[in-house]
Amino acid sequence: MHFSDRIQALKISPIRRLIPYADEAKAKGKKVYHLNIGQPDIKTPDEYFETIKQFHPHTVAYAVSQGIPELREAMSNYYKSWNIPYEPNEIFITAGGSEALSFAVNILCDPGDEILIPEPFYANYNTFAKLSLAKLTPIPTKAETGFHLPAESVIESLINSRTRAIWISHPCNPTGAIYTPDEIQMLARLAKKHDIFIIADEVYREFVYEADEFMSFGHLTDALDRVIMIDSVSKRYSVCGARIGCIAIKNKEFLAQVMKLCQGRLCVSALEQFAAVGLYKTPKSYLQEVNQEYKLRRDVLYKGLKAIDGVICHEPKGAFYTMAKLPVDSAEKFIIWMLQNFDINGETTMAAPGNGFYANPEHGINEMRMAYVLKKEDLEKALNILKHAVEAYPGRVEAIKA
Repeated sequence: MHFSDRIQALKISPIRRLIPYADEAKAKGKKVYHLNIGQPDIKTPDEYFETIKQFHPHTVAYAVSQGIPELREAMSNYYKSWNIPYEPNEIFITAGGSEALSFAVNILCDPGDEILIPEPFYANYNTFAKLSLAKLTPIPTKAETGFHLPAESVIESLINSRTRAIWISHPCNPTGAIYTPDEIQMLARLAKKHDIFIIADEVYREFVYEADEFMSFGHLTDALDRVIMIDSVSKRYSVCGARIGCIAIKNKEFLAQVMKLCQGRLCVSALEQFAAVGLYKTPKSYLQEVNQEYKLRRDVLYKGLKAIDGVICHEPKGAFYTMAKLPVDSAEKFIIWMLQNFDINGETTMAAPGNGFYANPEHGINEMRMAYVLKKEDLEKALNILKHAVEAYPGRVEAIKA
């Protein structure tokens, strides 16, 4: 049998590839605290389910390819509440943020084209790029500096005639970094100077824990024709299974290309679009309470990591993830060892190995991404297990090279 080169180039998700080890641990009676996946346990708003109850058409027909008008209007109003000036006709509904990202890469890149991206990055970005036969060119960042961007000259040196975009998650999955206004303006300058786009994945916009620190790429009023805004309701409203996202931009030529892809896949689920309109009727108090809950969890995680001798990490400012360097020979080996050989009172911890979030899998060998999506009490238990596991691990090293 023949399989395409592009599909064979894809790797199993680092977030999920160690699940068989977790399943094996559970089969032996162990409780596993999952820090490996960003699946919120927060309650989905009642407005979502109340709206679903009202969906009862005579026939469940195709929805319009660009998304139902009611949802695009609701999203436009949401953006304007953030002073982001997208009109309904500048917003196309997608099957989650993932489809929006895939659309963006397919529109911009021919085989061999390049996209600059701060590294480490969300692992599925690699999947979308490889499916388009495009190349991700890493912009190096470090845990020791909070994963902030390097100097403008460093980034500019990476731009060449095949560069089509700068791709950025903000707030960042997997690092929890929030980029400063100066960093955002720097990227805008480079995009305009070199006539490239910015793919701005802002699905974690609500998860910012110091209120005065967040500037959206949608606030770049002089560069909105080249800002491709990617968004999703998944994490914001705790509806990951609903698969409703969007792609928004002021550039009409770009939107004409989006329409081709939207028509090619016909439409996003009519039921889920209808229900998503209800999400935008959720009181702001819901988002405020969720934000405070995740801030509490962030504080628990950061405090617990700082208490582990030899760990290097920064305080995540947004999203609900962090990347940490551990004093171990291999984070992947360490995670497997925890699942197979270490527990406290029948309980153990799982995270995602960091090298899966790098273009070069030899990088990030001793790093782990952790999602603080568990309640406070479970996080505290997970971090206590992690602390004792690091101390007991046979492959522990005494120093981490920066």
